[in-house]
Amino acid sequence: MLFKQESIEPINFEGLLIHDFTAGHSTSASFAVIEVPSGVEHCEAWSKRSDKYYYIVSGCLWFMIDGVEHFLSTGCLCLVSQGQRFAYSNRSSESVHLILVHVPSFDLESEVFID
Repeated sequence: MLFKQESIEPINFEGLLIHDFTAGHSTSASFAVIEVPSGVEHCEAWSKRSDKYYYIVSGCLWFMIDGVEHFLSTGCLCLVSQGQRFAYSNRSSESVHLILVHVPSFDLESEVFID
């Protein structure tokens, strides 16, 4: 199976621009490229289903995992295990680019967002 970014419409999720390469396909894992513009953050959330692997392609993010804050920069990989609460924010003046892999694949119904 081949996926080309130019054929994927980005999803705007509260300011995050998500290119979900595997959406609508039956795969055992899912793959997305995410742009996090300056000042944008992902609200606190957790997954009932998936482990999440976040790889920082460029830029830096502040990541909160189970209440502990971590600074991640280009080349860092962050594993958020199923059930762990997480949030992240881009406090820099530059956009950040991430790769996100869900194992098993992403399922919106299994994601819990905390207000």
